[in-house]
Amino acid sequence: MARAALAPRLSQETIVLGVTAVIVISSYLPEILALSDRILVARQGRIVAEFSPEEATEEKIMYAAVH
Repeated sequence: MARAALAPRLSQETIVLGVTAVIVISSYLPEILALSDRILVARQGRIVAEFSPEEATEEKIMYAAVH
């Protein structure tokens, strides 16, 4: 789902205020890389890594998820 497809689902109030936060939980990494402005990796209930879209790769995300 592209970012443009998410916009109609947001409330008008959110759009007017210019504040948007969408949490996407997915194991499908191409989707995460396509949608995200910031990527957080959680393991055993804790955030273990943070990536910008520019630095994130599927390999880096998977490494953080398992090590």
